[in-house]
Amino acid sequence: MLTIHAAPLVLPVGAAPVVDGAVLVEGDRITAVGPYAQTAAAAPGARVRRWPGVVTPGLRQWHALWLLRRCYHPDPREADELGELPLYGERLAALGDLGETRWAGSVRRGVQRMLRYGTTAVASPGARFHDPLVSTAVARSGLTVVGITGAPGSMLLGERPDLDPFAEGYDLPGTVHGPLTVGGRADLAVFDVPDEAALTERGAATCVATVLAGRLVYRRH
Repeated sequence: MLTIHAAPLVLPVGAAPVVDGAVLVEGDRITAVGPYAQTAAAAPGARVRRWPGVVTPGLRQWHALWLLRRCYHPDPREADELGELPLYGERLAALGDLGETRWAGSVRRGVQRMLRYGTTAVASPGARFHDPLVSTAVARSGLTVVGITGAPGSMLLGERPDLDPFAEGYDLPGTVHGPLTVGGRADLAVFDVPDEAALTERGAATCVATVLAGRLVYRRH
């Protein structure tokens, strides 16, 4: 099925921004990136999803293992007692032995929360996770696993967990997994900001939608 993801601004990375732009997706692949009028004319039967703000490539999370296994992501039913933010350090230790079942639930929730921040790729040495809970949750989600070449290190996240890939302080090209290209996998993120400068300033908490291999896996309601 053909789907057009249209927005006031498309930021392909590696190519010029497209005002009133669109990304045409067929299955799990990008088949066009360009002005909406031109894209829609070339695919008259396509479903159109109109988004606010900007469409960008999906983001890369360098610290997935740290965020998933050194942080506990509370179940919504635990929110009154534990809050909604990831627990780590002394607060995690105070929970005691969580057991595999509870940890598995935390990892699944952590992966889902990464998707809410526009993440479509996670990094690990050798582009694979050896922890079975993490590898299973990541595989089921469809996230791309990439190597750690160029990783910024762990100092920032050693101070506090942050699901926002922009927390590393990089610009958009330094935060995405790769550019939006024809023939490439359809991994997109949508942010409710007016431009690239506002995105890097406000971060991925402005995410309103994430598309993973052509599938809409997160949409803010």
